[in-house]
Amino acid sequence: MDAQDQQLLRIVSEVLHYIWDPIQVSGVPQARDEYEGYVGLTYSLLRSGASETDISEHLQRIADERMGLPSRKQKADLAASVLVDWRDFLSGVGA
Repeated sequence: MDAQDQQLLRIVSEVLHYIWDPIQVSGVPQARDEYEGYVGLTYSLLRSGASETDISEHLQRIADERMGLPSRKQKADLAASVLVDWRDFLSGVGA
């Protein structure tokens, strides 16, 4: 994995924790790894060129189907937008 991929992986982890945060633990230091189980697939979708809509729907499904929570579409949309912006920035799209 090159430096750009490592950076994007770290960004995915940060965005899931601080922006998406469906169980609202971003202010709890002991819960920093709460969403790590979702980072890999989210990263893979992002690297495969998934759209903001695809990423948002993925995050909404996790909240609904795996966590049993309301999907919080707004937060999933925001997280997806930030992730796609970072992916594009790191890959030089729109630079």
